[in-house]
Amino acid sequence: MQSAPEPESLTVQLLAWYDRHARVMPWRVSPQDRAAGVRPDPYRVWLSEVMLQQTTVAAVKDYFHRFTARWPTVAALAMAPDADVMGEWAGLGYYARARNLLKCARSVVADHGGTFPTSRQGLLILPGIGPYTASAIAAIAFDQAATVVDGNVERVMSRMFRVETPLPAAKAELTARAETLTPTQRLGDYAQAVMDLGATICIPRNPACGLCPWSHACLARAAGVQADLPRKTPKAEKPTRKGTLWLGHRDGALLAERRPERGLLGGMLGFPGDGWDGAGGTAPAPADWQDIGEVRHTFTHFHLILRVLVARVDGDPLRGDWLPREAFRPADLPTVMRKAYDLAQDRVGN
Repeated sequence: MQSAPEPESLTVQLLAWYDRHARVMPWRVSPQDRAAGVRPDPYRVWLSEVMLQQTTVAAVKDYFHRFTARWPTVAALAMAPDADVMGEWAGLGYYARARNLLKCARSVVADHGGTFPTSRQGLLILPGIGPYTASAIAAIAFDQAATVVDGNVERVMSRMFRVETPLPAAKAELTARAETLTPTQRLGDYAQAVMDLGATICIPRNPACGLCPWSHACLARAAGVQADLPRKTPKAEKPTRKGTLWLGHRDGALLAERRPERGLLGGMLGFPGDGWDGAGGTAPAPADWQDIGEVRHTFTHFHLILRVLVARVDGDPLRGDWLPREAFRPADLPTVMRKAYDLAQDRVGN
């Protein structure tokens, strides 16, 4: 069986490839600028890594630009009202990330003088920072010896070492394999290089092996099975939940509520609902509610179908608060609520 070359030579080859082909991203310091002494801003590295969890680079770029324009430093973010941050996050999904973002920023300011810890261990103490994010910040922002393993890196390692064990059971082995290749110099560049390799060359389908700097060492390619790896344990079929949303309106104002901090869409602006998130509830006010159709949305663990009811509400509501139209921004709504608003907007006044 083919054996992989020495890790040091692989590192040299990958970094040479990265120097030529590094992706340009708004939070990244290019390898040329790093070589010239430019250091990454830990705040921007941290913010990008949190935003990129379970999300694509393309989806994150506009959010990142808006966040850093509005809150250019961790201190500025720490002072931001919760509702403003949740509103800017709307549509990006996985809203617990936004709540933890604020907790982390405030901890950095209150407990660390506005400066991020430089070690992986120190970063792990901060709210919302898990093992992957701590490793990524330590390596990319501070050139610390931390092995960074995301989905792209898992794919690269499973092919390089021909790991047949399916994910997620293979995670520990793939991390151990990645550690054997982690160099002692240019750690930030290396971490980003191996992620770029997985994102642009060692892609899930039809990997571009002819362009890969590691193709000569790839055990899966030697066996002709690179497109079959990594193997994955089949996921269980997602269940479908059903529920109701009530969109009350009066003289241009909308009846809305801020969802509880804990739970699905925690802390986000939304409309009173029932029967889909475990909270339960009844119509927010007596009114002539009209069923105008349904909206569908898929969360990580389930599909959702919501009936949307609309009515003018003249009395005092039992749930929710009136939100004047001038204070309402559809962009502040999470995606499923925005779908309901889009369906109902012609019926709720201008």
